Amino acid sequence: MKITNLQVSLGEKRLLDISFDIDRSLALVGQSGSGKSLTLKALLGMLPAQMEASFELDADFELIRGKSIAFVPQNPFTALSPLTKVKEQFFVDREKMEALCQSVELDMALLERFPPELSGGQLQRVVIAIALSGAPRLLMLDEPTTALDPKTRVVIIALLRRLQQEQGFKTLFVTHDMHSASALCDEICVIKEGRVQEAGMMQDVLTSPRSTYTKTLIDASFANRKFRE
Repeated sequence: MKITNLQVSLGEKRLLDISFDIDRSLALVGQSGSGKSLTLKALLGMLPAQMEASFELDADFELIRGKSIAFVPQNPFTALSPLTKVKEQFFVDREKMEALCQSVELDMALLERFPPELSGGQLQRVVIAIALSGAPRLLMLDEPTTALDPKTRVVIIALLRRLQQEQGFKTLFVTHDMHSASALCDEICVIKEGRVQEAGMMQDVLTSPRSTYTKTLIDASFANRKFRE
């Protein structure tokens, strides 16, 4: 899946100009303000009215755009209606809902509760299950673990990787955290100020970064941690 010449402009100012491939699972990594969320919004058609976006899409992406793309937002605490029971936010039949809950290892009893009664990890499982209800071919993730505690973050990343392997969807994972990126994705694209700094296979970039910017991100994310084997 190729995204070519993705450009976002505000008047005469070009905010974003990047290209990348999603072979299987790609981490789009950068610091705050680098253009990560802008990329997602452009692909999802969610930009503010004053911004203009243009990009070239391969046939595969054109086929699925608007049909089989699912999105998991950053904060699970605001992703669901707090006044509606969890079971009423799926929009699938009971059998399908039970299968989805089983796939994300979610206790079925939680379906009878309201979102504020669930923990962050439980809520994120619900959001992921809902995203997968349409059998997407591409799952876009916008920093889906930043609102979670470190232990839950590891569990959710492992869950996402298992689901990706089992269901075969492609993944675009937007994050500032190289550690989480390396745990989930096989490929990486590092961006800064709306431009690609470097891209390639995850372990190649982690072990031999070409830019100082990438090395800074790696050092910040892996302080007192080890690379994923």
